[in-house]
Amino acid sequence: MKENSIIIGFHAHVYYDLETRDVAAQIREGLGARFEVQLGRWHDQPIGPHPKSMYQVAFAPNQFPQVVPWLMLNREGLDILVHPETGDDVTDHTAHALWLGNKLELNIQVLQRIRPNAS
Repeated sequence: MKENSIIIGFHAHVYYDLETRDVAAQIREGLGARFEVQLGRWHDQPIGPHPKSMYQVAFAPNQFPQVVPWLMLNREGLDILVHPETGDDVTDHTAHALWLGNKLELNIQVLQRIRPNAS
């Protein structure tokens, strides 16, 4: 088993649709007001491996104990993917993923095509 214990950051992907975009905006506002996070752009169409509209929230490892519990309690029924950044996008989005709400089917083939060659 290959051990990888270096996490350089985390991403949370907050998924929404047309009916829940306002709820997603409230969550985004709450995150930005409470935590030192980087709020990514709104993607109103599926992008990359993500099957529906979403925005990304990037945060440092030391923020995990504050950000993730807040998302657990304040996700308002939205589905959220939380994953580490280890340099292996495929594994980070699959084996290392944490889901709040429903686990959505990601298009992992997109990540496999851009995966760096293992040396």
